[in-house]
Amino acid sequence: MGVGHYENFPVASLLVPPRWRAAIREIYRFARTADDIADEGDAPAAQRLEALGHLRAVLREIEAGGDPRDDAWVPLARQIRAHQLPTGLFGDLLSAFEQDARGAVYRDYEDLFAYCRLSANPVGRLLLALYGRPDAKLQAWSDGVCTGLQLVNMWQDIAVDHAKGRIYLPQSEFVRFGVDPRQIARAQVGRAWRDLVCAQTAIARAQLLSGRPLARALGGRIGWELRLVIQGGLRIAARIDAVHGDIFRHRPTLNGLDWLRMAALATAM
Repeated sequence: MGVGHYENFPVASLLVPPRWRAAIREIYRFARTADDIADEGDAPAAQRLEALGHLRAVLREIEAGGDPRDDAWVPLARQIRAHQLPTGLFGDLLSAFEQDARGAVYRDYEDLFAYCRLSANPVGRLLLALYGRPDAKLQAWSDGVCTGLQLVNMWQDIAVDHAKGRIYLPQSEFVRFGVDPRQIARAQVGRAWRDLVCAQTAIARAQLLSGRPLARALGGRIGWELRLVIQGGLRIAARIDAVHGDIFRHRPTLNGLDWLRMAALATAM
């Protein structure tokens, strides 16, 4: 199941034990729906924020202990109750998508990591809560993986996001590498741009690798799932580097050979 920023990575795959698959599908359905509200179509910001507000109302109804009036979210409510999932993490996701709808600008990596703490890390923490493993060390490793995946997908989709009026690259990075942000609109790839993008994939790679111990700590089938997720992120980062940051003409994606390579590398983690 592909959802938003996780389109290249396995979600609720056959590696996940059946008892958790329905909950994972509901978590990602919520995230995908909210992401689509913030991202898709040409609705004005006010309309997008209103629709996200509806999802906040749904969460409040779930927190109150009953089923939401919107029948579409009754399955989510039941999975939240069945597994005692923290609703605050769903609210964090909505906060990130509200930033997207407003067209936030990120001054530096402190700003961008704060966004990732809302847009990506809650998904990993929800999964840890689902698995009954919400301790602080595992959460820190999970945050590294989720932030790394978020960054990889941002750099993969620089052109796509720019077309939607968004630039996730921190302003400080443009200054550091002497790149004019207007180069994105021109799809201009020079030495400075290549150096800038290479630096961003290095940061993403470091985040992903910081979370590697989580796969061994979780073990079993979910540990193997996570190994493939991490390898997927690393592979996309490598593909971005291979095209020297020219994501305008060569948007990196994964193919069958990549999955075979990822599976082989996952065994060594």
